[in-house]
Amino acid sequence: MIPYGHQNINQDDIDSVVNVLKSDYLTQGPQVPLFESSIATLTQARFAVASSSASAMLHVACLALGVSKGDRVWTSSITFVSSANCALHCGAEIDFVDVDISTANMCPKALELKLQLAEQGGTLPKVIIPVHMAGHSCNMEAIGRLARQYNIKVIEDAAHGIGGYYQGRAIGCCQYSDITVFSFHPVKIITTAEGGVATTNDAELAKRMRLFSSHGITKEIEQLVRPDEGDWYYEQQHLGLNYRMTDLHAALGNSQVHRIGDFIERRHQLVARYQQLFVAMNLKVVTPLSDSVSAYHLLIIQLPDCVDRKFVFNRMREMGVCVHVHYFPVHLQPYFMDLGFKAGDFPNAEHYYQHCLTLPLFPDLTFEQQDEIVTSLKGLV
Repeated sequence: MIPYGHQNINQDDIDSVVNVLKSDYLTQGPQVPLFESSIATLTQARFAVASSSASAMLHVACLALGVSKGDRVWTSSITFVSSANCALHCGAEIDFVDVDISTANMCPKALELKLQLAEQGGTLPKVIIPVHMAGHSCNMEAIGRLARQYNIKVIEDAAHGIGGYYQGRAIGCCQYSDITVFSFHPVKIITTAEGGVATTNDAELAKRMRLFSSHGITKEIEQLVRPDEGDWYYEQQHLGLNYRMTDLHAALGNSQVHRIGDFIERRHQLVARYQQLFVAMNLKVVTPLSDSVSAYHLLIIQLPDCVDRKFVFNRMREMGVCVHVHYFPVHLQPYFMDLGFKAGDFPNAEHYYQHCLTLPLFPDLTFEQQDEIVTSLKGLV
């Protein structure tokens, strides 16, 4: 079976993890701050805070921005459920903004109209979470402009986006946002096995995210209410959680980050070859904005209306090609329909979902496997 995504692990990665196993620190040692520093440098952000997953970091980002009961948070319906659940875990209300079908990203025009109506009704959100679907940057300039106009905070869900660029700057630099969150799940661009990092240029937000991800506890003497208590003393200042990244996970990330350029270059090579192979086929590819460079976490096509997507999906898997679908609209998940959402609420998201299909894309995918994938697809569309 050709998987839709797969990690690339080499001997340097293995040695990095083994070295930690042989060291004095398995959890909170030197590897975690080193990984945070590497991500801050990569993204050109002032601060980076690591955690156990991107889902955890989205929750922490909302907490750091003060999201709580009575607040509203908006995100895209074409995403993994974490992009919405993070707000619900804070007691806030969640709502969605429709997407641009060509990019599968939050549509700035739909956002602008929704904000105008929300202002009239006194229901503006506290936070907006645009999602960089497939590694393609959202139109952050337009989203950032609207956020400033309505005094709304922005969290970029860049779980797919590490190593990508928008307007010549790294995704994660937070030029148009308050916080950006990355994922390092095994199928992502680089992996820590599980893990997430948030970047920000705001020192206070970085401090709050660090506290919330570690029980709300600090030992930093300049932050203590009782600084003279003793060297053993630690202080809980917030109701936090144990969302910390371990040194084992960070060690893998510290090895992987050195190869991120090679990984993305290979993904672009494979995407270009896919597009050449698609020339004779009636297929649309979900593509990035012209002023961005995608990390290409995913290669997503839009099947023609006349094609039965379920048949194509099942048949390709029978032929050994692990195609996938990203994503079922969050607002149509049973839990969210119980909150009052229904079919027809976000028509572009629903249309996109009905036609999308994710093809295998990962650095170790061979040209021979790619030919096999496209040949299998040709016989079905």
